[in-house]
Amino acid sequence: MAQVDPSGRGPVHVPVRTARTGPAARRRVRGPFRVLLAMLLTALVVGGAVPYVSGPGRSYLSYLVLAEQADAAGAALAAGEARAAGGEVVQEYPQIGAVLAYAAGGFAGKVRDRPGVAAVGATRTAPVPGPPRSLDGAGDFGAGTVRAGSADGRDDTTATVADPGEHDAWNLALLGAAAGPGGDATPNLLGGPDAPAAGALGKVLVAVLDSGVDDTHPDLRAAVDPKASASCADGRPDARTGAWRPDDGVGESGHGTHVAGIVGAARDGRGVSGVAPGVRIAAVRLLGPLGQYYAENIVCGMLWAADHGARAINNSYFADPWKYNCPDDRDQAALTAAVGRAADYARRRGAVVVASAGNDGQDLGAPRPDERSPNDRTAGPAESRFVGPECVRLPGELPGVVTVTAVNRDGRPSAYTNHGRGRVSLAAPGGDPDGGAQGAVVSDWPGDRYAALAGTSMAAAHVTGAVAVAAALHPDWDAGRLADLLAATAAAACPPGPHACGDRQYYGAGTLTLPR
Repeated sequence: MAQVDPSGRGPVHVPVRTARTGPAARRRVRGPFRVLLAMLLTALVVGGAVPYVSGPGRSYLSYLVLAEQADAAGAALAAGEARAAGGEVVQEYPQIGAVLAYAAGGFAGKVRDRPGVAAVGATRTAPVPGPPRSLDGAGDFGAGTVRAGSADGRDDTTATVADPGEHDAWNLALLGAAAGPGGDATPNLLGGPDAPAAGALGKVLVAVLDSGVDDTHPDLRAAVDPKASASCADGRPDARTGAWRPDDGVGESGHGTHVAGIVGAARDGRGVSGVAPGVRIAAVRLLGPLGQYYAENIVCGMLWAADHGARAINNSYFADPWKYNCPDDRDQAALTAAVGRAADYARRRGAVVVASAGNDGQDLGAPRPDERSPNDRTAGPAESRFVGPECVRLPGELPGVVTVTAVNRDGRPSAYTNHGRGRVSLAAPGGDPDGGAQGAVVSDWPGDRYAALAGTSMAAAHVTGAVAVAAALHPDWDAGRLADLLAATAAAACPPGPHACGDRQYYGAGTLTLPR
C-alpha cells in the first residue's frame, strides 16, 4: 500500500512525530498499522459504501487469471476459462493477457493447469459478498474526461503545518541546486543554461499511482491532467470526473496529494515547489474502499498510465495483502507475474517505473521476518513468517523497476529505509520522522493544506520528478536510457566508500542529482 510504507499494507510515508497522525501510516514509519478491517467488512456487509454486489449467501474472492499468451487473445482465453469455472469476469487486461474475476471457493483449482493458462492467484484473503457493482464508464482504458468539479478530500488524521511559502526546501537543495536569490532557501532546480527549455515540462506526463490526488489544491490545479487521470480502486479504470481524488472515508487518503506535490507542485511563491514544476500529472487512485492496494488495482493503474503516455510512474506503496510475495506460493507467484507483466508493458511504452523501497529497515537481499501478512484479514493476528530474498515486495523488487531508498537532511540513510546491495537503485530525500517539520519533507495535503511526512514514499517522488526533467531534456529517449541517465548522474556525484553515498547497499548508484 502506500508507503508510509505505512501501516504494513500499502503506501509508505512516515508522519512527523511532533504530532499524532492517523492510520495513513500504513506506508509510513510508525505504530498501529490500521483500523480494524473486521469493522470495515461488517460495514460492507450491512450495506456501507463499499461497492460490492451482495450475493445469495456466498462469499467471493478476487482472482487474476493469466494466459500464457500475454496479449488480447490471451485475455480472451483467460476470460473464457474463468467463466467456464463459474467465475464472473469484471475486467479484461488485453495488454498483458490477463483478466480479473470474482468467484466462490475452489475457483483457482478449476482453472489452473487448463490449456493456455499460465497462472491463477487470489488477490485477497478476506472474502467479500460479491463482485464490484457496475459503474457507467468504468473499464475503458482509452477513456478520459474534462469537466469542472470540486472535492474536499480531507484526511484529518494527519497533523498539518503552516504554509511554508516555498522556504527551507532542504529536500530540493539536496538534489544539487544552490539556494535561490535574496536569501530564499528554496533552490530553483530548473534555472541555468542546462535546464529544460520553457514549456518542455508541460509536454511530459508522469503518473502518480497512489491514494488519489486533490487537484483542487492551489499547488496542483494546473498540474493534474483530468484527461489522463482515473480511479483503479477496484481494478477497473474509472475516468469519471473526480474519480481520481482522495476518498476521505479511507485512511491514508492524503498520501497521494503529498507525493504529487513533491513531484510537480507549482513554483509560485506559496506552498511548496515540486522537483519538476510545470510537469503534467496523471492522478491514478489505487487505494480501494477497504484501504488496500490489491494487485488488480496496481495492474490497472500501470496499464492506464502507460496507455496515456506517462514517462514516469510513481509507486509509493506495496501490494496487499502480502508484504512479500513468495514464488513457492501459487497465489503470490501469480500476483508477482501479473504486476511484473504490467510493469514490463509500461516500460515498453516508454515509462520509467519508480517505486519506494519500503520503511521496514530491512535488507531486501537477506532473509527477514514478515509479521504483517496477510494484512486484509478480518480477525486474528497476522502470520509470523520468515521469508528469503526470493520473496519480493511489489512492485519495488521487480526487475527493471527503479527502487528508491531514503536519506535524511544530512544525506545519511534514514533509519527506517529498506536497503540491499543489488536490490535498490537510487537514494533520495525521505526525511527523519523524529526531526519535526525541519527534518521531514513538507508537501501538499488535501484541502489547501500542507503536511510534513517522512518515508521512502517521499524519496520515490523526488526520483519521479527527476525522470520528468530528464524526459523534458531528452524527449526521444526510451525508459531505459532515462533511468540510466539518473543512475550515471548520481554515481558521478558520489564517491565510493562505506556509509558514503557510493555505498551501494543503501544508496544504489548514489544520491539523486537532478540531470542536466
